Amino acid sequence: MRPYLLVVLSFIIFNLSYSPAGAQVFVELNCENLFDCQHDEGKDDHEFTPDGSRRWTRTRYWNKLNAIAQELLSCSEQLPDLVALVEIENDTVMRDLTRRSLLRGAGYEYLMTCSPDVRGLDIALLYHPQRFRPICYEHINVPTLDDMRATRDILYVRGETVHADTLHLFIVHAPSRYGGELETRPHRRQVISMLLQAIDSIANQNIIVAGDFNDYADSPSLQMLTQHGLHNLTAQTQGINKRAKGTYRYQGEWHSIDHILVSTPLLNKVESTFINDAPFLLERETTYGGWKPRRTFQGFKYQRGGYSDHLPLVVNFKR
Repeated sequence: MRPYLLVVLSFIIFNLSYSPAGAQVFVELNCENLFDCQHDEGKDDHEFTPDGSRRWTRTRYWNKLNAIAQELLSCSEQLPDLVALVEIENDTVMRDLTRRSLLRGAGYEYLMTCSPDVRGLDIALLYHPQRFRPICYEHINVPTLDDMRATRDILYVRGETVHADTLHLFIVHAPSRYGGELETRPHRRQVISMLLQAIDSIANQNIIVAGDFNDYADSPSLQMLTQHGLHNLTAQTQGINKRAKGTYRYQGEWHSIDHILVSTPLLNKVESTFINDAPFLLERETTYGGWKPRRTFQGFKYQRGGYSDHLPLVVNFKR
C-alpha cells in the first residue's frame, strides 16, 4: 500500500475513533481464511504457509490484514462498536489486526475462541472498550456426531453497552455443506441445539446471535432459531449500493449464509440493516455477469487486493 494512503487512513481512523456517538453499529464478517503464515502444531494449516500450496508469505498475510481492516472501516461513518469475525486462525492474527494493521489506532480489544477445529479456524469479537464492557465470556463446545468432525466453538460474551444495558452476544460458525447439504444438515442442527440450550437460560434478555451459519434463512437450522423467538434481521437484506443481493455468491447466484438475529427486546431498537457492497469490495463476474465479492484467491490463484468471498453485514441500533 502506498505511504500517502496509509497516512490518510490513519488520519481517518483517529477521527472515527473520537466521533460523536450516533447509532450503535454491529458488523458481522467472514474473513475467508485469515491465517498467519506459521504452522500451528496439530492443525491442518500447511497450505497457508510460505512453502504450502497457497504460498502464504508474510507480505500476503499483511496485505490480507490491512484489507480486512479497510473493509471494516468502510462499514460505517464511525467505528463499529462491535464486530463479529469468523475464519480467524489464532491470537497472533487478532493481535496483529488490532495492534499492527490499519486498525492499530482504533483502540479495539478482542475476545476469541480456541476451538478443536481441524484447520484451526476460530471466532472473535472486536469491541470498543469506550462503548462496550465485557463482564464474562465463554466458549460453548459443540459435541460431534458420529459422522461429524470437530467444529468451531460458539463464542458467548455478556457485557454492558455505553448506556449500561446488559447485552448477550453469541457468535457462530456452523459446519459447511461440503459433502452434501442434506448429509451435513444434522451437523448444523447440532450447533443450533447447543446455541438454544444456552439461550434458554437467559430468556427475555437483550440477545444478538451472529455469524456464518452455512444455511439460508429458510433452512431448518435458521428456522429452529426463529421458531424459538429470535428475529432474523438480515433475511432479506441487500447491498446498500444495490449491487449485492446476498453476502455470498456461488455459481452466479447470490445467497445469504451470514445472519444476524436478535431477541424481541432488541427488535424495536433496530434502526437499519444492510450489506456493505462498497465498489472496492466487488469485481465483475465474467462467467455469469454482474458482480461478486473480490476474494483473496480465485481457486489457488492469488489475487492481490482481494478481501473475502463474503461481504459484511451491518446493523445500526438506536442508542
